[in-house]
Parts: sequence; structure tokens; C-alpha cells
Amino acid sequence: MSSMFFHHTKHWLKSSDSAVAKNLFRFLKALRLCQLPKVPLLFSVLYRLHTSLSNALSSVLRILWWTPLFRSKTSGPSQALYLYGGMPLISEGLNIELGNRCRVSGATTFSGRSSAEPALLKIGDNVDVGWQTTIAVGKQVILGNNVRLAGRCFIAGYPGHPLNAEQRAAGLPELDEQVGDVILEDDVWLATGVSVMAGVTIGKGTVVAAGSIVTKSLPAGVLAAGVPAKVIKSIEEK
Repeated sequence: MSSMFFHHTKHWLKSSDSAVAKNLFRFLKALRLCQLPKVPLLFSVLYRLHTSLSNALSSVLRILWWTPLFRSKTSGPSQALYLYGGMPLISEGLNIELGNRCRVSGATTFSGRSSAEPALLKIGDNVDVGWQTTIAVGKQVILGNNVRLAGRCFIAGYPGHPLNAEQRAAGLPELDEQVGDVILEDDVWLATGVSVMAGVTIGKGTVVAAGSIVTKSLPAGVLAAGVPAKVIKSIEEK
């Protein structure tokens, strides 16, 4: 009832030719844009206070709440874990083995395929998992040591739906042949927005450029880019 009254009042204010409506509309619009005078020194201090309190609260939550909860869902040592920005979304049916000195964004999703056997996500030491990254594990996904996943990466070990339209409409799961392991060997770097499809292995030290989609395995020590990703050049070690 109140929402309907608000809707009609808003429509009246915007469309009525009444002088009362027009003046009230201008007043409310000016009120919405009202702001305090700019006092640089005062608000600079308030801003620093705000960020300090926010960072302190975030640190307390990270240390006493988010990190213990996340570690409780993993096996492995997981020492010196830096979990920032909240708690990742973790689906049931997924086992996570977590190494040491990893940095994981709370705005991430770890999912496992619904099957009789739990899927396995194995994360090595000194690994970065960036903001809004999704790792969908069919059977297993292995991230080697020193792997870097930038923001919005997507590792697709399973698609979630079958190719057949009737099977999708019936809510049936994907077929076994659509599922595959994904292995990122040591020192691999996926730049922002990279997607890696099922059945792919990326060799040691390879870098995949932003926005690429990796549909086939890549050798070690190369720079790859494109849709689908192709080897651009070899990376020379110095």
C-alpha cells in the first residue's frame, strides 16, 4: 500500500502541471543534492579516521573469523594464509588442499561437480587467487607453486549442463566426456579475465594474456594470447 502511494506521488510530482507539484519537485530535487560545505582539513581527518576504522575492522574479521572458517574447509598446512575481503563461496562435494603463504580473495567461488566422488582442488605454495575468480572442479584442478590468477579468471573443469537441449531442459547434468582435469604447473600466470577449459594443462612458467580463452594445452615457458589462446612467443629466462 505504501509503495503504491509512493509510486503515484512520484508520478504526480514529475508529470503534473500544478504549480504546487512543480515547486515541490524542485525543492525535493534540491534537497537530494544538498551537501555540507567543503572543509578540506576536517574531512581529510575524518576520511583517515574512516579508513583506519574500516581497515582495523576488516583485519579483525579476517584474523578471527574469515580465515579460521575458510581453513576449516580445507586440508593441508595452509600456514600464513592471507584471506582478504570476506569468505569465498565453497560448494559441497569439493575437497580443497591448500599450501602455505597463499593469498585468496574473499570474492571468489570454488565449486565441485555433483558426483559420487568429491572433486579435488589442490593449491600449492605461494599462490594468488584474485578477485571474482571462479574455479569449477570436475574431477581435479591442480595449481602448482607460485601460480598467479588475476581477477575474474575462470577455470572450467565442468560446464554444468549437457549439450543436448532436451537434457538441459530436463535438468540433467553434463556428460562425463564434458568433464576434464585442469593443471597449471609451477609459476604459471593467468592475467585478468582468462578462462581455461576442461582438459587443459599449462606448462611451467607460461603466461596467458588478459581476456584469453585457453581451449588446448600450452607448453612451458611461453606467452600465449587470444580466443582461442595461441603461443605468441617464448619467454626467455634471464
